Amino acid sequence: MTETISARAVLLDMDGTLVDSTAVVERLWLAWAEPHGIDPATVLSVVHGRQGHQSMAIMLPERDHSLNLSENRDMLAREAGDVDGVIEIAGAAAFLSSLREHAHAIVTSADVRLMTARMEAAGLAVPPLAVTAESVSASKPDPEGFLLGAELVGADPADCVVFEDSGAGIQAAHAAGMRVVGVGPHAPTHSPDYHIDDLTQVRVVASEHGLDLVIG
Repeated sequence: MTETISARAVLLDMDGTLVDSTAVVERLWLAWAEPHGIDPATVLSVVHGRQGHQSMAIMLPERDHSLNLSENRDMLAREAGDVDGVIEIAGAAAFLSSLREHAHAIVTSADVRLMTARMEAAGLAVPPLAVTAESVSASKPDPEGFLLGAELVGADPADCVVFEDSGAGIQAAHAAGMRVVGVGPHAPTHSPDYHIDDLTQVRVVASEHGLDLVIG
């Protein structure tokens, strides 16, 4: 069974949507959490989809946020330098290629250096338009990043379709008034509007209003 979604623009999360960086994210964040005595299950339930400083604030709520910001800068540098195990989500390269003539942008919680490192490690070209950690004042699940992405691609939020895997990202996209295609096994837990296992299950077709996304 297939479904067709009409849109003017596509906004793409990176981690878990275009690249599988689970191994390095969990490796570095579990190492960070160990001296603080934070349960690994708590770490893994928090860190995906958010900027690092917000994850730290959730796990260590009494700590001065300036220390979170400082440690997050260090974490971003470590993540950018460790791409061991980072691979393409199945179908990502072909999907990005099919979007080349259509309005689209990445909206990621990574900074530019980390985005570039992970996309290159996965063999993926970085789209010309991107909203990164440097672009926003608030992390997902705040909608700021997706609203800025809509502005960059010149589309109304209601005409944008977001591809996301995490709870924080899906919540942010819905808060921005956008439809969401959940990617991967964990996405259905967070109530996306549509779901695919990976990006081999989506096809782009040009239309008079922009593009149709055929999923399934």
